[in-house]
Amino acid sequence: MTARRAYVIDESRNALSSCRSAATRQPYDRNINMRLQIARCLTRLAVATLLSAALSLPAHADSGKVRFKFFKAGWFIGAQAGSGILSYRGEMYPFRIGGVSAGLTFGGSSTDLVGTAQNMRQASDIEGIYTALGAGVAVGAGRRAIQMRNAKGVVLTLEGEQLGLQFDLDLSGMNVSIQNQ
Repeated sequence: MTARRAYVIDESRNALSSCRSAATRQPYDRNINMRLQIARCLTRLAVATLLSAALSLPAHADSGKVRFKFFKAGWFIGAQAGSGILSYRGEMYPFRIGGVSAGLTFGGSSTDLVGTAQNMRQASDIEGIYTALGAGVAVGAGRRAIQMRNAKGVVLTLEGEQLGLQFDLDLSGMNVSIQNQ
């Protein structure tokens, strides 16, 4: 349970107990101060109810499906280039991939990854520089899984096939830019 949700639940409980205690007072206590106290507790209850409803609404961010195809090669410093496609809200958006990596990179490979792009509000949110610390080995064919994030908060979760002869333990930077159609 998040701290915000716990706060709303506690406020709701406090408002209800305050309303109960105001309602069970003796008749001689019913004066202007009690009416103000009842109004205050009902206001707190209404605010807590509205906050609870607002927290239960889904976020406006959507997710899309992505496919990456790129070639990566290097000798200590690596480079990668390729293309991909984003399927988002019923539309297809082709994009280009480019980037560099530094660390232990030896060999070359072709990689085909599929997955999701999460936390998107519009298709152009996929654009930007993604960074990831990765490790992989491809001797002939192999599997690869990676999760990356850009500055806009878009998270790419990808997995798929890697073909080639490559060993890498590196910090990669990948730039994604949508192609003009």
